[in-house]
Amino acid sequence: MNDANPYVDYARMDALHALQLPVTDSPFEMQFILLSQVKELLFRMVHLELEQARTRICEDRPEAACRALSRAVRHQRTLIGCWESMNAMPVDEFLPFRDTLGEASGTQSYMYRLLEFTLGNRVSAMVRPTDFTRFPQLSAELQRPSLYDEVLRHLARTGLPVPEHILTRDVTGPYVPDDAVEDVWATVYRSPDKYRAAYDLAEQLLEVAYQFSRWRATHLLVVERMIGGKRGLGGTDGAAWLRKINEHRFFAELWTARSAL
Repeated sequence: MNDANPYVDYARMDALHALQLPVTDSPFEMQFILLSQVKELLFRMVHLELEQARTRICEDRPEAACRALSRAVRHQRTLIGCWESMNAMPVDEFLPFRDTLGEASGTQSYMYRLLEFTLGNRVSAMVRPTDFTRFPQLSAELQRPSLYDEVLRHLARTGLPVPEHILTRDVTGPYVPDDAVEDVWATVYRSPDKYRAAYDLAEQLLEVAYQFSRWRATHLLVVERMIGGKRGLGGTDGAAWLRKINEHRFFAELWTARSAL
């Protein structure tokens, strides 16, 4: 008798469900692990689309890049929805197993850090040195232009005056906002019909950045609701640290250009 299950066997669902290994009897710990794994997989889905967008931009196909960015935004909205499930966990149910996490923290997710690197927030100090060896994707990402770097190079190829020092910058470090790049985006927004492809690309990039900021803001609220002002896991300052990073914006000139219009 053939006991194969095509669906389970194709997607390795049996292996997937064997990955949750809680160390307490709390059903809430199992929920915490499941949600953490769901978020990790969604990080990967977002990253897949950002990779597609970057590839299409390198090919000077902004319309195809916009479609990939639009798909990434859908995945981001699902990610934000995960916090609603986490938010249902009352503090008295979370604290009994919180200590079992030890130094483990979501900030240590290499896929999340890969996302930030891909988008341009290349703060290497946020990654443990051993993680660069264990997860070579992180080192490889730092050696290539970020999505935003490639977007600016694409704009230059279309004739927009992106400064040379931006096009030739050291891509291994974090991107530093530049007034001249802000002027480029302001030019695009002042003449959307003339620069339709660049305008649509700008709006899709801004939506990705907006959803990322929503993710961070919702994370902050959930942490405050669950642990208040307690010190965070992984050595962070908890809500205070989240509040600080919540001020960061990807593609900064797309935000500040609005003040110039």
